Amino acid sequence: MTSTQTIEPKTRKSGTSPGRPRSFDEATALTAALEVFWRQGYEATSLDDLTAAMGISRSSFYGAFGSKLAVLTAALKMYSDANLTRLQEIASTATDDPLGAMLNALTGLEAGQKGCLLVNCITEMAPHQEEVAALGRRHLEEIERILAGTIDPKNPHAALDKARALSALTIGTLAMRKSGFPPEKIARSLKEARTILSP
Repeated sequence: MTSTQTIEPKTRKSGTSPGRPRSFDEATALTAALEVFWRQGYEATSLDDLTAAMGISRSSFYGAFGSKLAVLTAALKMYSDANLTRLQEIASTATDDPLGAMLNALTGLEAGQKGCLLVNCITEMAPHQEEVAALGRRHLEEIERILAGTIDPKNPHAALDKARALSALTIGTLAMRKSGFPPEKIARSLKEARTILSP
């Protein structure tokens, strides 16, 4: 979770193998892979799908990443880092209703049925892929930490349970969104949840 928007990576050249530099930008290739996984899911994405989207050959794919799972985990880390940075920026800069702004960012009400890449992957893979499960836990724990710091800046530890409840509710709204519920109905549900969780 947070964002449903396309991740714009910081462009960087990948590392070099002995004697020969790679001829592609790794961050750009990972962003392309991320979009394929987001659209199709992990199991339905073939190696041909990935290499075509990333614009690289099979030999370059295996030389740079090693496996389809390694590409997914690298893309998920990039996605998670970008979205946690964005959420922290919202927490730091929103002046009127920072918690509301953060919840809106987490739910992405106007973003259609695409869902959150991490939540999608957790649902599909976490029961049988510990690395994906660990990435998901790390991401959700960081969201809880940022939310708790906004709910109670003086004592964020005391607000962790409330933050965890809000995080769980936003995941529920993502399921509603993927099911086609209208944004206004989801927004009302989220507003009611905040009322229930108010002191």
